[in-house]
Amino acid sequence: MSDVKITVGNNGSLKVDGNVTLVDADGNALPTRDGKPFYLCRCGESKNKPFCDGTHNRIEFDGALASRSG
Repeated sequence: MSDVKITVGNNGSLKVDGNVTLVDADGNALPTRDGKPFYLCRCGESKNKPFCDGTHNRIEFDGALASRSG
């Protein structure tokens, strides 16, 4: 069982809870607040990528997930 939980927000960010290390494409650790959740951008417009800065609210990002039926 994993101690990491990632929650996909409706039309918003990805909330990451748990003991996790976030690294960039080169393998360098990105700073997070130990033990505190952090939020990753889904809309692609954050000025603080990869972290969410709330821009999704201003641009009316539609983050609806594809249907799982079929």
